[in-house]
Amino acid sequence: MGLLRNILRTTAIGASAGIGTFFIATRKTTFVPMDPATLPLFSSRQARLFNPNKNPQTYDDCMRAVPFSKIKPELLEDKKALVTAFCAGVWSGPGYEIQRRYLERKYYGPETKEQLWTREQLKSSSYPVGTVVTDHFEVVQRTRDSVVVRCGDTPRIRDVRPSEGVFEMAAEVKPEKGVVEFHLRSVFWQGEGKADKAPMDGAILFLHQQYDKVLMESALRNVTK
Repeated sequence: MGLLRNILRTTAIGASAGIGTFFIATRKTTFVPMDPATLPLFSSRQARLFNPNKNPQTYDDCMRAVPFSKIKPELLEDKKALVTAFCAGVWSGPGYEIQRRYLERKYYGPETKEQLWTREQLKSSSYPVGTVVTDHFEVVQRTRDSVVVRCGDTPRIRDVRPSEGVFEMAAEVKPEKGVVEFHLRSVFWQGEGKADKAPMDGAILFLHQQYDKVLMESALRNVTK
């Protein structure tokens, strides 16, 4: 639980009250089923090209439904602006701060200085395809309601990497329900070599899912009133 505590210390969710308050604050965020046969993320170019051995995958879908009444009105009128603001909130918010600082200390330099590093850059970017976030995430696909990044290692490695993944940030407007469903969808696998099991389970998977919840709550601040 040490990693989780460290992450929570940098967020308003956990800064004052710790783990108990975190679980209360994220109780509306849930994990919903993902169907590899129908969800486009699984058939994306990255998921096919960079998993040559068809290794087992770890995947999950972190979802939070937010009523229209709580969304900034100007964002409800423009789906692209809505998902862009959600994406910007993921990377510029306090939930990502520990990882942002760690990657900045380790990888910022002459080769990477044109990437997005500061919270100001991360909040103001429009996230076109090709955008690189802190030498670890590269925008590889955009639709009207989603942004997909390739992850797992530095984007400077263009071929298959030992660790691979795709991460989707989606904002799906549901008029019939009067809500926007925000999703953080992750798919991870071993890229190089043959694996006999998925890369995450047990405690590691649990911590990953708690981190997803932190990122979700942090990101929503950028799209809600």
